[in-house]
Amino acid sequence: MASRLLVAAGSVAESAEQLPQSVRALLAEADAILVVSPTLPDRFHWLSSDTDKARMMADDRLHTLLGHIEMLGRKAEGEIGTDDPLLAFDDALAEFEADHILIALRSPTQSGWQEHHLIERVLETFRLPVTVFLLGDPG
Repeated sequence: MASRLLVAAGSVAESAEQLPQSVRALLAEADAILVVSPTLPDRFHWLSSDTDKARMMADDRLHTLLGHIEMLGRKAEGEIGTDDPLLAFDDALAEFEADHILIALRSPTQSGWQEHHLIERVLETFRLPVTVFLLGDPG
């Protein structure tokens, strides 16, 4: 059975070696991988429609994670997602029929309002297996 993995990057590790072994195993077993990096602006910038910096940060996360996946010997497609993570999942799943979702969350000290109850909403909305991991605060 083909494995199609949707990866949501709210945060990225500094290197591929810092990815948890369970995450590397999911990536290694996947036949197809799509990475989505939501923009995740803070509330003030979102309300004022000033999301350019958040979009640049999402682009950096996307390219960093695509590089990590390539270093692990895998290929992946990627896209910048909307500022609403649940909508970013919905948009990605409309074009990529994933059978598993991998979510890299920001650490609790860096997480924003968008992550509030995100995992519960993803499980309830999409009814797919979900693996979540938190990345620690940068050194």
